[in-house]
Amino acid sequence: MAPQIRWEKLWNDPDGFKYKALNAVRYRSPRFNQYVTVPKGYKSDGATGAVDLETDAWGFHDVLCDRGTWDDGAELSNFTASIVLFDVLRRDGISLRRSLGWLFMTLWKGGGKCRENGLWKLKK
Repeated sequence: MAPQIRWEKLWNDPDGFKYKALNAVRYRSPRFNQYVTVPKGYKSDGATGAVDLETDAWGFHDVLCDRGTWDDGAELSNFTASIVLFDVLRRDGISLRRSLGWLFMTLWKGGGKCRENGLWKLKK
């Protein structure tokens, strides 16, 4: 599937963001039966520390990590956010090898509020 989020490239953003979403896109995770939405106007630094691939994965992952919740407010762990990233990468035609690499790197280095909720499972 082709990426659906349309990004505007930002130049000299005072907060260091590289992109702004021109449209809102909602993703339903078939694995977790939950939704995450990249809202119109959402700013992202892209694939933090990696090449910005043609995929919606890093946009959805960024939203999850910024909030630490699904759209309905349910918390999720860093592992779950990394699995969502992996699933969207595969949906968008990214190779298994590269998708697994991104999964492990985001699990190891990323997570934001999802990591605060718990690395593998929710702390609560």
